Amino acid sequence: MSNIVFIATSLDGYIADKEGGLDWLHAIPNPDHQDTGFGPLLERVDALVMGRNTLETILSFDVDWPYPKPVFVLSNTLTEVPEGYEDKIYLVNGELKAVLNQIHQQGYKELYIDGGVTIQNFLKQDLIDELIISTIPTLLGGGSPLFGNLVEPLNFELEKSEVLLGQMVQSTFKRKRD
Repeated sequence: MSNIVFIATSLDGYIADKEGGLDWLHAIPNPDHQDTGFGPLLERVDALVMGRNTLETILSFDVDWPYPKPVFVLSNTLTEVPEGYEDKIYLVNGELKAVLNQIHQQGYKELYIDGGVTIQNFLKQDLIDELIISTIPTLLGGGSPLFGNLVEPLNFELEKSEVLLGQMVQSTFKRKRD
């Protein structure tokens, strides 16, 4: 079982700008629509876990639902799945370890963890096994940080790092456990 983060950050470590915007993610031209690892990630994972804010952001995009796998949404406020997504989105809440246990009992072992607060909460409880971070060479000067405060340091080992689209650096880190 593993929990995997796949996310893009600005050079100064933000995942959204000061207004919550994501336009900066398109700062690097990709005219050939090269896959930067998202397709292989989706083939690898069994399901996704994200927070309500991330779900609302995705639903605000004018695109088809991008996930072919079940999406578990952590929320203490949502009481029902948005209409038309009943077979795609599943609401969960409670203590993270209990939620993960519930998801694992359904047969989902490899999970893609998405959303800033969700990632931070998983890291606070040392529940992330792998970080795949694509760094875009843009300084935002503020916004939503990828990382927050931790109880204690978490050590990761660099597994690989590569330049994509001539400018973006994608690094894969595995959790180093004693």
